[in-house]
Amino acid sequence: MTTEALRDLNSLPGSERRNESSTKASLPKFTDSTDENLDKLQRKSSPPLASAPIKEEEIGNTVVAEVEYIESEQLTDLENMDKCVSGLLAGLESKDWVVVCESLNNVRRLSIFHKEAMLDTLVNVISLVEKSLKNPRSAVCKTAIMTSEDIFKAYGDHIIDSIDPLIVQLLLKSSQDKRFVCEAAEKALVAMTTWISPTLLVPKMLPHLKHRNPRIRAKASMCFCRSVPRLGTEGIIAYGIDKLIQIAAAQLTDQLPESREAARTLLLELRVVYEKSPLLSTATAEPKAEATAEPKAEATAEESEQQPEMVTWESYCLSKLSRLNAQAVTRVTQSIVTKQGVSVDS
Repeated sequence: MTTEALRDLNSLPGSERRNESSTKASLPKFTDSTDENLDKLQRKSSPPLASAPIKEEEIGNTVVAEVEYIESEQLTDLENMDKCVSGLLAGLESKDWVVVCESLNNVRRLSIFHKEAMLDTLVNVISLVEKSLKNPRSAVCKTAIMTSEDIFKAYGDHIIDSIDPLIVQLLLKSSQDKRFVCEAAEKALVAMTTWISPTLLVPKMLPHLKHRNPRIRAKASMCFCRSVPRLGTEGIIAYGIDKLIQIAAAQLTDQLPESREAARTLLLELRVVYEKSPLLSTATAEPKAEATAEPKAEATAEESEQQPEMVTWESYCLSKLSRLNAQAVTRVTQSIVTKQGVSVDS
């Protein structure tokens, strides 16, 4: 090359001399695209295939991995159940979020089609599902929420000893600002209050009614309100209607309207139970003292019997609550009765 040519080449700008690097094809990269907007788009598309929960799509030079949230009704059975069970815990513990999502969906399939096969490892599975609920990646978190819902439906009371961590996380997720995560968590909480016996679940919910986070208190109040009526009249009496009234009365002054509304609904239910139950709404009247020391020579059977006396809802609340709380409870329940046209005396 001549001296002139070298001089001309050196005089070119740096960007032109390095034009080879600017023409190189960029390497594709994977990103998680499971925010709310993509979730909406996925729901508008055709129903997802159970065999392909993760879909890859190339947009420009980026390969986007989209998680397809499969409804329980659309899940299909496993091709190799034994192989799935043997590798389940390892898959749930994987550092690859795609593998974790696939394993969570396998937990759902086992819960629906082969729930007996997972009984031996269920405690460990629930612990790893809870770990996925804490995952900051929305795809993993929402899939874990859907997994929790299917576990509640399949195992019910069987998981009551392992349910506390799931309750905590689902209450947290249902209080989030991410709407598509929040809605899934609320749905899972409804499944929990539907498929787990209220006698076992009500005590589990009590600590969360006093949580320092008002949003969590509100969600816990809603769960509590759904569970207590499922106890039935006998169950409510056995648990202690006075205790339930005190709990609901405390929620009437809570910060968020969801808590207050749940308390009002529960108090109305308790009033109906109270006034329809003769064991609660009647009390044995004390026999009146005679004017003379000597009893009557001839007392009829009717006079000697102790007569039942009705104790009103208002009086009962006054006997169990402070005056201010009792007035608030009776005022709220009376206004609801008036609005709804409910006659608790009938």
